[in-house]
Amino acid sequence: MIRSKIFTCFLIFTGMSVVGQEIPDVDQDRLEDTIYMLAQRGMMENGETNRVAFSDADLQGRAYVISLMQVSGLEVSVDYAGNIIGKRKGNNPQLPPIGFGSHIDMVPNGGNYDGCVGSLAAIEVVRTLNEAGIQTDHPLEVFIFSNEEGGVMGSRALVGDLKEEALGVVNSTGYSMREGINRLGGNAALIAEVERPEGSLTAFLELHIEQGGILHREGIDIGVVEGIVGIKWWDVKVTGFANHAGTTPMDMRQDALLAAAQFILAVNEETLKMDGKQVGTVGRIQALPGAPNVIPGEVQLSLEIRDLSTEKMEKLFQAIEARASTISRETGTTFSFTPIDATSAPALTDTGIRKMIATASEELGLSTRNMQSGAGHDAQDMARITPVGMIFVPSVNGISHSPKEYTSPEDMANGANVLLRTLLKIDASW
Repeated sequence: MIRSKIFTCFLIFTGMSVVGQEIPDVDQDRLEDTIYMLAQRGMMENGETNRVAFSDADLQGRAYVISLMQVSGLEVSVDYAGNIIGKRKGNNPQLPPIGFGSHIDMVPNGGNYDGCVGSLAAIEVVRTLNEAGIQTDHPLEVFIFSNEEGGVMGSRALVGDLKEEALGVVNSTGYSMREGINRLGGNAALIAEVERPEGSLTAFLELHIEQGGILHREGIDIGVVEGIVGIKWWDVKVTGFANHAGTTPMDMRQDALLAAAQFILAVNEETLKMDGKQVGTVGRIQALPGAPNVIPGEVQLSLEIRDLSTEKMEKLFQAIEARASTISRETGTTFSFTPIDATSAPALTDTGIRKMIATASEELGLSTRNMQSGAGHDAQDMARITPVGMIFVPSVNGISHSPKEYTSPEDMANGANVLLRTLLKIDASW
């Protein structure tokens, strides 16, 4: 629930803001309406939305978001990586801008809240500032990052970590990152010019749905994110020997799918052996040649490892790799691991910003919980060039990356109000 309609800020702001100026809450109905309208971009006959990066639906969604930003008085541009950036002037143009925002692209058959809440709440914050006549000292920049779900493409470009090999990665639309950047209005040939140096932003804030069930289960309003886990991906290929399923005895087979099945179990077992919150996942598998009467001769699958410690991720991978070697000997198959350049290093959020988020929540009468993010976010990359803060709001039943994903209008507005007040605290004190 929103606990207050008006919050009085006792910080000193310059320009049109003064000691004790009342800061109104964001317009909850308007925020919910923009979430609904964005969901129409890519909506299918079954009422679900599919808006993968680079798709026609993505282009439609981006056009809608750009129109909202323009209505909000932002100076809007698309950088060479396809990021949409909206700028609002500050009283002191010499100060580095405060950045905030998220993304609007989706995983295939995803939900309407992942990324979208943070993006549209950022725009709603600007509209609220305008309506309240509040001019910040710092310039503000709203970021709608490109292709977050396909490897945090836009934010990686901003921190100078979108390598040439990543540009060749193809997503489910059939477009490579290079082609997709150009399709979004960027220019892949000039991607290096997007990079921003450390200190070019005062701070970066990202509001996001939790994508887990802790806040909803415990009835907590706001998650104060302490850190974002690192993510590493590999393509794994298991090679056996394709042969006739009817004439090849069981003890003479080199069944790549059998070896892959044992490997999947090994990933789960090795991950559970270690103390901590690390996770290991095989989420994609394809057996070739894929005929019911042929022993699979090749299997292609994915491996993903996440944790807040780079060292622990490496230790877990070595344990999984050792298990694969054992399976290889026992099944007469071979395993190969190819790292995918779509990964992120662990990132801790700024302690000062965490305190501001907690204080803003307390002032609004909202409960909080410190927690880590098990999902990757654009803020993870932005932490390489500026202090970052992340605000979580509940995901009902912990469902995400699903059409059943849902966050209530009240929780979205709570998060946006905390975002607004945290931004103003940073503006006043940094």
